Amino acid sequence: MKFDIFCETEKAGPIGPDHEATVLRDTIAQARLADELGFGCWWAVEHHGCPEFSYSSAPELLLAWIASQTERIHLGHSGVLAPFRINHPIRIAERAAMLDHMSGGRLELGLARSGGGEWDTFEVTPETTRDQLIEATRMIPQMWTQERFSWSSPLLTIPERNVVPKPLQRPHPPLWQTAGSQAAFQLAGSMGVGVLGNTLLTGFENIEYLLGEYRRGLAECTEPAGRFVNDQAAVFTFVHVAESERAAVESGVCVAALWYMARMPQVFRAPPERIYDLIRGGLMPNDPAAARSVDLGNTLPELQREDEHPVVALVKRYAQGEEISKEEAHELLSPIPTVIVGDPEACRRKVEAFRDLGTDRLMCFVQIADLPQETILGCIRNVGKHLIPSFDR
Repeated sequence: MKFDIFCETEKAGPIGPDHEATVLRDTIAQARLADELGFGCWWAVEHHGCPEFSYSSAPELLLAWIASQTERIHLGHSGVLAPFRINHPIRIAERAAMLDHMSGGRLELGLARSGGGEWDTFEVTPETTRDQLIEATRMIPQMWTQERFSWSSPLLTIPERNVVPKPLQRPHPPLWQTAGSQAAFQLAGSMGVGVLGNTLLTGFENIEYLLGEYRRGLAECTEPAGRFVNDQAAVFTFVHVAESERAAVESGVCVAALWYMARMPQVFRAPPERIYDLIRGGLMPNDPAAARSVDLGNTLPELQREDEHPVVALVKRYAQGEEISKEEAHELLSPIPTVIVGDPEACRRKVEAFRDLGTDRLMCFVQIADLPQETILGCIRNVGKHLIPSFDR
């Protein structure tokens, strides 16, 4: 199993004159260290209008910058927002191929259906986003491998063109799709592309089921989108490997994870209950279009019921503005099997469980909320020292 980095380009805190420059410089420093320590891929997201949560609105430029500062680590989109009003497929293919050349053949391309926040921003019609994702996934490898490409569907018409440059990798870079629901995992498998999933404080039962849906899709794949099948499953989760359990508590990473969970409904324009259901062990609805145009207003989740799931109750309390201590956050979040926080041995046991589920790539989410740069770099060093040599020989 390989260790990757999943990066939102995130930094909570007051917006000062140097805030954004600091976030970007810190991200580059983290990528350089990850490259030195043998991480497999640096995955950059694409979000728009999400201050603090993500400054990665132009990931292809950020990844080009990282390519110039690194030598071995692969550069991943996780993923390019596929609706045509946000990113035309020709532009995706052109930018990705150029990045593949700039990096010496290190690109890995993921596509995402996106969600309510970006749909509203770019006036996307949600009912067609799944079909647009499918068409983009099938178009792009054709653009990369054919000198004469054209496309005609009810959603998009492209006259015959030779889309250049072609990527450096042959036949083309690996293809991926982001996924959060049962249907999305199955779709990625049926198209023969890798799946990029997340945990969001859920249990292994949920992840195991979703990976099973992905493999079911792979078994049914008769016409891969690309020239080859990428059958890898990647999962991103909160990671903080510290020198000791006490150091893990003091890092404040579990409080940072609460910040991330509390911000998600606003970023993705989704009802908070959709996030809470995941924590309770449920599955994401198969159609995220239902979350579009949710009016969150200024309302906060109600206080937890007496029988509420303890982690859900904690996230709700944080969302209401209650100050949560590092100790309490760690006490409730660190026992979750998918939350890899603690000393090296405790983290190693959790990583083994991910590997045994069939996870091919563990996407370590280490740059969270307002964690200091030295805390993040320390975690990256510890993963490189204590985990990579054991799992990625």
